[in-house]
Amino acid sequence: MLPGQRHRPTGLIRRRRRLGWLYLMPLLTVNTLVMIGPGLFSLYYSFTDFDGIGAADWVGLANYTRLLGDSEFLEALLHNIGWTLYFLLVPMSMGLLGAFLLSRIRRFQLLFQVLYFLPYIVAATVSSMIWRALLAPETGLGALTGINFLGDPRFVLPSIAMVNNWAWWGFLVVVFLAAMRSVNPLLYEAAELDGAGKWRQFWHVTLPGIRPTFLFLGLMTVVWSFLIFDYVYILTDGGPAGSSEVLGTVLYRNAFTNRDVGYAAAIGVVLTAINAVVVLAYLYLRRKREWET
Repeated sequence: MLPGQRHRPTGLIRRRRRLGWLYLMPLLTVNTLVMIGPGLFSLYYSFTDFDGIGAADWVGLANYTRLLGDSEFLEALLHNIGWTLYFLLVPMSMGLLGAFLLSRIRRFQLLFQVLYFLPYIVAATVSSMIWRALLAPETGLGALTGINFLGDPRFVLPSIAMVNNWAWWGFLVVVFLAAMRSVNPLLYEAAELDGAGKWRQFWHVTLPGIRPTFLFLGLMTVVWSFLIFDYVYILTDGGPAGSSEVLGTVLYRNAFTNRDVGYAAAIGVVLTAINAVVVLAYLYLRRKREWET
């Protein structure tokens, strides 16, 4: 074969490719019906004044113009940004530290993994109700500290983030630990022979070794932070006085309480656009800087 000449797929390879697409068709069909179809409908309704029942009249960019002047939406967007920064810093740091410490021990490691992971598999409703009782101002931690964790605008959003972090960081520990196990042990031995302590081993061996996992979890943290809804809705429903509103609760209230479905659809489109920009930026940087290697 001459240099630069491409080898044409054989009949067997072509049949295997067609078979692969055939196996993918059910999943692609479900995604089209469940995700792409509703997504396109939402995009259409975001340009209308649809109330969920009657006819949808075209209003163009009116809903998006309204977003720019809606203080409730802008405040919720700021809360989502703050939430994202918190979860990029605190749970990620806790997950890395917990995984690194667990990787240094051999006895009871599996037990600790199970204990850390348990809060993650508990339903958000159950976790929220437990923590609501624990933070109650009359009988819980609020009575001991004199702080109304879920009723004071200064503390409500950090309190909800702490509850969500309690359920989330154990998942990060388990995933980071799995990634750390794939790092070549010879690299640690070489670093130790060069006089590197535990911190330098973590910084120069562990972090580069788990970089793909770290970056992917960072990406998913950003995406999930902008989609946060359950803990906020269950614990405070965005209160008091909107001090814990996030985009998810604003969208829900406009769609199902105010019956302003067109406006809610516009919020959903903005959420999708934010996450799409984050994912595309991640993919671009990963390819440009070869983060996967």
